[in-house]
Parts: sequence; C-alpha cells; structure tokens
Amino acid sequence: MKQVTLNIKEEKLPFFLELVKNLALIQLDNEGDSKEEITTNLKEGFDELKLYKEGNLKGTPLKDFLNEL
Repeated sequence: MKQVTLNIKEEKLPFFLELVKNLALIQLDNEGDSKEEITTNLKEGFDELKLYKEGNLKGTPLKDFLNEL
C-alpha cells in the first residue's frame, strides 16, 4: 500500500473528504482531532500545569520521559 500526503484548502476539505469516502479504493485514517477535542486537551494541559506549579502534581524527570519513548 502507498501513502499520499495532500495539502487542501480548509474550505475545500469537507467536499474532498466526502468525495474520498465514496471511493472504494481508498482507506481513510483518522481525520484529526475536532476543535472540541483540541480545546479539551489544552484545558487539561493547563490544569495539570497549574497543579504542578502549586505542588499538587509530581512531574516526570526528562530522562525517564525520554526512556519511555
């Protein structure tokens, strides 16, 4: 299977996705996070940062974080 990356104008994306979904030869992967998911993720991140600064949340040392990757 081959992979193709396309840059599509934002206003044309819904039309393009609908067109591609109707083609039997193509498999679509995740279309990305919605605005609501992005907003929720950012809010959770800022909440965790606040807890860390207040001393209510322990961080992970960089070395440990990189070893997990």
